[in-house]
Amino acid sequence: MKWINPDSPDYDPARKVFNAMIDRRPAVIAQCSNDAEVAEALRYGRDNSLAIAVRAGGHSVAGMSMNDGGLVIDVRPMKSIQVDPESGVVTAGAGLTWGEFDRATQEHALAVTGGRASTTGVAGFTLGGGSGWLERSYGFACDSLVSVNLVTADGDRVTASATENRELFWALHGGGGNFGVATSLTFQAHRLGPVVHAGLMLWPGEAAADITPAFRDLALAAPDGVGLALLYLTAWPEPLIPERMVGRMAVAMAYLYAGDPEEGSEHARPFRELGPAVDLVGDTNYADFQCSLDDPPDHYNYWSADYHDDLPDEALDLFVESARNLPDATSQQLIARWGGAVGGNLGAATPLINRNAAWVSHPYGISPTAEEGERAKAWVKDFRAKIAPYANGGVWLNFIGNEGQDRIRAAFGNGNYARLARVKRDFDPQNIFRGNQNILPAGS
Repeated sequence: MKWINPDSPDYDPARKVFNAMIDRRPAVIAQCSNDAEVAEALRYGRDNSLAIAVRAGGHSVAGMSMNDGGLVIDVRPMKSIQVDPESGVVTAGAGLTWGEFDRATQEHALAVTGGRASTTGVAGFTLGGGSGWLERSYGFACDSLVSVNLVTADGDRVTASATENRELFWALHGGGGNFGVATSLTFQAHRLGPVVHAGLMLWPGEAAADITPAFRDLALAAPDGVGLALLYLTAWPEPLIPERMVGRMAVAMAYLYAGDPEEGSEHARPFRELGPAVDLVGDTNYADFQCSLDDPPDHYNYWSADYHDDLPDEALDLFVESARNLPDATSQQLIARWGGAVGGNLGAATPLINRNAAWVSHPYGISPTAEEGERAKAWVKDFRAKIAPYANGGVWLNFIGNEGQDRIRAAFGNGNYARLARVKRDFDPQNIFRGNQNILPAGS
């Protein structure tokens, strides 16, 4: 194990997370390579009454993978991955990112619903649920879990699965890092790739009022194998993008078909008939597509999200208005199509409620400077206030920052929250793992 304190030359790189808004200074960082080192670090934290955070990919937009004055358990050294090509069972160390996971599984034409940014950590993403382009076909990342190995607050090493610690296993399908430090996760992967039909289509911003409702109607009719989102963004300089669009608001559609590329091309045809100015959707390597929309590093991020059962024209007007007022060239507004495997029986088997929602709105305030970051934060909050009449009250905790206990409860509902609280009481009664979207132990 490597201990890093404020005097260490690699302290600043070790405490850096992807969101530049987060500048926290822990008392010590323990970089752990195995379960025994995690247990040792936890003992040290308890003996010295240190607040504990757990860091894998460092993509928590609220900075929950870092703290001030406490202990950070950094599991990034746990980079192992084992792939069984025949069964499709994949076991990933907790330090793996989705980019690393995808490259390894795609060697065998296997995939699990992964992050839309390849630098996202497998562990935190999955334990929070795990929403990605493949979700309409295969459900969330947590829906493909076979088992999770973790170290509890007492330093015990336990396995959670459908046959062992079943309540804990249920809780780990969206309950986040509340119950222990995950050290490895085993998935049942799905046959996919390595070539898929995927990419972006772009329209100029002045077409937003026409493209937005057309996209809604076509997306509702698309088969479950089609993963879709509409994005409002600022067009970037690129040879294939017309010069007249560069630096101006544009409408983009992200598209991926989880199946035969020829079928994917046919299902993309209705969207092509909307006449995009740029059509980058084609046969491509799945792992390459997965890293094509990565977040820019060293930017100031503030995100939020809401669920929607439907999006009438009046709601779409708010998306377009918000997009025309993007606070800067890196912020984005996103509408993701849910449905398919997101809901139904898979949804009923996890703590996460409102999985039958048809849509998710996800404003990304992303800015290169702190001052612009504050403007982006205000833009996100303004949009959420305006879209509220069209939201159903659900929320995806991986998509938001620290928005309080009411929003945490909204992700689970009162009944599931109470059940999670009982699991929390059984595995972390002192709430040692509170540097997260925190579930309070029952009776606390």
